[in-house]
Amino acid sequence: MKVRDIMTLDPQAITPDQPLSRAAEIMRDSDVGMVPVVSDDVNRTLVGLITDRDIAIRHVAEAHPESCTVGAHMTRDNIATVRETDDSGEVMDSMKRWEVRRIPVIDTRGALIGVVAQADIAVHRSIPRAEVADVVEAISEPTFPLR
Repeated sequence: MKVRDIMTLDPQAITPDQPLSRAAEIMRDSDVGMVPVVSDDVNRTLVGLITDRDIAIRHVAEAHPESCTVGAHMTRDNIATVRETDDSGEVMDSMKRWEVRRIPVIDTRGALIGVVAQADIAVHRSIPRAEVADVVEAISEPTFPLR
């Protein structure tokens, strides 16, 4: 099975110059925890990600002003991506390796065309439950030892 068989096509995206509150609105309205950040609405070149955790940890917890933009708090580096023609095992391996719940899907130009979320894998009937459990366990492994 290929990534295109499990990905969510044409996800909502945001640009770095937009207010952080707009990213939060997209998350709320779309019931997602991550919004891809693209260069512009036409080319949609992936330049980063903004997550609900980024907003909580980098913005709210550090008492930044309401006027902050997405670009001030987004993740820019070391973003795991896959292509729609990759095998579905590749996206699951990337999720485990990077310990992330969502992976953007890009085309050969680097333009955003989709997203694969842990939930997409969990509900796809052709992915064996043992593989889903392995992904969820690897992603959920605590970074710091439990006390």
